[in-house]
Amino acid sequence: MEVCSMALRPYQWEVIMPALEGKNIIIWLPTGTGKTRAAAYVAKRHLETVDGAKVVVLVNRVHLVTQHYEEFSSVLDKHWAIETLSGDMGPRAGFGHLARKSDMLICTAELLQLALSSQEQEEHVELNDFSLLVVDECHHTHKDTVYNIILSQYIEQKLHGTKRLPQVLGLTASPGTGGASTLKGAINHILQLCANLDTWRIMSPQKSLPQLQEFNHPPCKKYDLCQKRSQDPFGDMLKNLMDQIHDHMEMPTLSRDFGTQTYEQQVVELSRDAALVGLLHRRVFALHLRHYNDALLIHDTVRAVDALATLQDFYKRERATKTQVMHAERWLLKLFDDHKGELTHLAQHGPENPKLEMLKQILQEQFRNSSSPQGIIFTRTRQSAHSLLLWLQQLPGLQTMDIRASVLIGAGNSSQTTHMTQKEQQEVIRKFRCGTLNFLVATAVAEEGLDIPRCNVVVRYGLLTNEISMVQARGRARAGESVYSFVATKGSRELRREQTNEALETLMEQAVATVQLMDPDEFHAKLRELQCSALVHRKAQAAQREKRKQEFQAQQVQLLCINCTVAVGHGSDLRKVEGAHHVNVNPNFSIYYNISPQPVVIDRVFKDWSPGGVISCKNCGEVWGLQMIYKSVNLPALKIRNILLQTPHGRIQAKKWSRVPFRVPEFNYLQHCTENLSLA
Repeated sequence: MEVCSMALRPYQWEVIMPALEGKNIIIWLPTGTGKTRAAAYVAKRHLETVDGAKVVVLVNRVHLVTQHYEEFSSVLDKHWAIETLSGDMGPRAGFGHLARKSDMLICTAELLQLALSSQEQEEHVELNDFSLLVVDECHHTHKDTVYNIILSQYIEQKLHGTKRLPQVLGLTASPGTGGASTLKGAINHILQLCANLDTWRIMSPQKSLPQLQEFNHPPCKKYDLCQKRSQDPFGDMLKNLMDQIHDHMEMPTLSRDFGTQTYEQQVVELSRDAALVGLLHRRVFALHLRHYNDALLIHDTVRAVDALATLQDFYKRERATKTQVMHAERWLLKLFDDHKGELTHLAQHGPENPKLEMLKQILQEQFRNSSSPQGIIFTRTRQSAHSLLLWLQQLPGLQTMDIRASVLIGAGNSSQTTHMTQKEQQEVIRKFRCGTLNFLVATAVAEEGLDIPRCNVVVRYGLLTNEISMVQARGRARAGESVYSFVATKGSRELRREQTNEALETLMEQAVATVQLMDPDEFHAKLRELQCSALVHRKAQAAQREKRKQEFQAQQVQLLCINCTVAVGHGSDLRKVEGAHHVNVNPNFSIYYNISPQPVVIDRVFKDWSPGGVISCKNCGEVWGLQMIYKSVNLPALKIRNILLQTPHGRIQAKKWSRVPFRVPEFNYLQHCTENLSLA
């Protein structure tokens, strides 16, 4: 559809004017006030006026690719060719090929990053192949995020004098404070964000602020607080079992602050340290303590029956996967079995979670008093999202109300939690938009960028997050007289954090205003200083990584199972597939692992490979990774977090494959096939 000047509101016109002149800017507008529409108009004018114009729009979540296509295509004339790319689109032409034949490409940032580093002509692109780079949710352009990896290449090329680089247009509702708690720190964060995006100015409405305020109606915020359970026999039983594990493992230095994220961090570190020094029993104790702690966190969030179900699932998996059970595991299995009956009784007959009672009252009030209610609950984990949905479906007091609910959670694959495929996400979003569903139980996946109906109730349910998440979630409540409710226990860390977030939001606004008022010469001098400093820092990091890769010869490093520490190969057995997947090409490696009969379900279609079964240690059952079928060759792909490295200087556990202390060469498909034919 053709767009006239009236398609944009006055405040949108005000913020895009420098971009229409070709300047790099960040558009800072509240959620739901039309940032994407404003960006689409900039793209339209750019394509109309710049010779050889080519636009790339980057998003950080797959489901936003389709959404942005709808927005941009409604603004652009039909003769502009728009292509979309994301990881779930199946077989496709190469990134570079699609970029060259289209006027605009809307894609996930990961795909552009891969294309920039690809050696294949059909895939490869350069940044200066584009004339306009639109960065959605640009506050993520920091540290080692994909956005910042791409933009750091932009900055490096700019500092080295590359002439034709794309114009940059960033979009955000919440620049954040970067963890700073002082105005000076928040200003430094905003300046760094501007430097990372090579920004001429952060644009927010000044003259047209009254029109923005007239259009943007913040929801009524309520703190819905409840008391702790007066009695908690189920939780007390779990803590008693954890006490027994502590006493059995004799670890006096480990705190007993059960049911907290702090305790979870402690046992994760304990598990890692125990693996490094070969104390396998201690690692097993730490693993089980973590699952008891997870159960306590779920119990605090939802119901005791949900917490018990997660523990039962864990012990069921332990029995199914462990081929050899050590003494510590037998003791832990027996401890749970001996108390399972009592836990079941307490879970079924214990007191109601006060937070759930509060949530029930909120939903009853909102769904009774609105003619067409829509709402979202934001919760921390996928497990709690599923548990809350089950509670909604089973609670008699809510079954009489017209609540048509579904979960909306992340698409990433995990062996520990249920996930959604990207197609399932899209279907839930579609049903929510058209009204088939009127309620979502969501994790952070629904906070940012999602163009959803105007909700009249948004609930943040016992969340411990930052000010950006608070602003983004609040922005989902856009209906007239909508309610934004924060549900938590009185005196809790979650409550204190939400109150801190309110102060940080004010600090963020002050920091942006201060940066906007800076002398232009001072502002640009500061940005250049930050860009030069970042370039030096990245070069130092690259040199450090290179030095780390030369620390040992690959054949000097043994690969050990992280659970039973059996030696299963050497670093020299490893190869990289497509620069990312680490596989063991030694044919003798197959004697050390089992393969599950069912292939792993990954909701993406990769160009040259598909997933096979899960591979696990034949000795102890620990999962190591999956079988990947690469161009018809079966290759075991390993996860570094499940492998220990025995070096000449001791054991290490690398967090990423990029941090292993030896070189891993690229996989050579032709060489591998030739060698295997000669062996046959």
